[in-house]
Amino acid sequence: MRGVRKVRVLVVDDAAAVRRVVSEALASDPAIEVAGVAPTGRLALAKLPQLSPDLVTLDVEMPGMSGLETLAEIRTYYPDLPVIMLSAHTEQGAAVTLEALSLGASDYLAKPTGLSSSEEAQSYLRENLIPKVKALCAARIGHAVSPLVAQPGSRPARAAGPRPRAERIDVVGIGVSTGGPNALATVLSGIGRDFPVPIVVVQHMPPVFTRLLAERLCDSTPLRVREALPGGALEPGVVWLARGDFHLVLEKDDGKVRLNLNQGPRENSCRPSVDVLFRSLSQVFGARALAVVLTGMGRDGLRGCQEIRDAGGQVVVQDEATSVVWGMPGFVANAGLAQAVVPIGQVAGEIERRAWTRRSRALAAAAAEGDSGG
Repeated sequence: MRGVRKVRVLVVDDAAAVRRVVSEALASDPAIEVAGVAPTGRLALAKLPQLSPDLVTLDVEMPGMSGLETLAEIRTYYPDLPVIMLSAHTEQGAAVTLEALSLGASDYLAKPTGLSSSEEAQSYLRENLIPKVKALCAARIGHAVSPLVAQPGSRPARAAGPRPRAERIDVVGIGVSTGGPNALATVLSGIGRDFPVPIVVVQHMPPVFTRLLAERLCDSTPLRVREALPGGALEPGVVWLARGDFHLVLEKDDGKVRLNLNQGPRENSCRPSVDVLFRSLSQVFGARALAVVLTGMGRDGLRGCQEIRDAGGQVVVQDEATSVVWGMPGFVANAGLAQAVVPIGQVAGEIERRAWTRRSRALAAAAAEGDSGG
């Protein structure tokens, strides 16, 4: 039996205080060791072959060789090495972080700025950074799987809910976390402009990040992507992305279904929460809801998928091989709740096929043409 070893992390940041607090927080966990630190991107690249870390934490903004430039070099020579970007919780920091994710960063975390003491900063990092490190490295180092990652190879249980009744789908809900921006770009770019139903999305992200992500997705996909606004009405072919730090729910209002936002208690330590959104989908749309769960750590979305299945709705999840972390989709798959477990490149096709079942493209096209000419 292979021995258990610690996760080795290289900490890269130009600020000595940040290197220290990040290193101390990581070293406080017995499953992690700090393999080394580097104040610049160039020194980090020089240390990689010497230290052979399992993961790198990388400052987004550094003088000389920037975090983005360093990331690009890491991806050239170490395409599978997990990298977590540490960024400022600002609009500029969010924009650069989203660019880093598009270039292949595995995940990100806002730096613990504005905290009154080093102890508070370390507490923040222990709570938020360490779970990401373990989830991204669980398969890589070969010890016990992180509780945020589904056990690979386990046999799915039989779903408790009823089989879908082949109702037509009138809404698609997507839940995603770690690796989400790239996964969403892949899925939404594969869905046609004439898509017949609305799409609502929960991506675990803080404020500012979600607005910028919606703008990036709108520029790169054929669909209209918007950050969710209270009172917004659902429209076919429009994607609504939950706002950071707000739960997104759907409510019936005078014959229409509208968006609502709230700051209710966190679920699964998340706000927005996939479970909160999926629960509202099951209540408003019942068997006419399709839930899609993409890459992400943790179990958010599991209970919501069960409620959608209980209502007769459908569930599709991303497979393990193409997920950055097979937590959220893995728990749903292993609970036997998914009708399809597919690679990320096939998710859009599954959504399209299910949304168009019992619905005619010709009729939809004629209606759209009539609307434009009217």
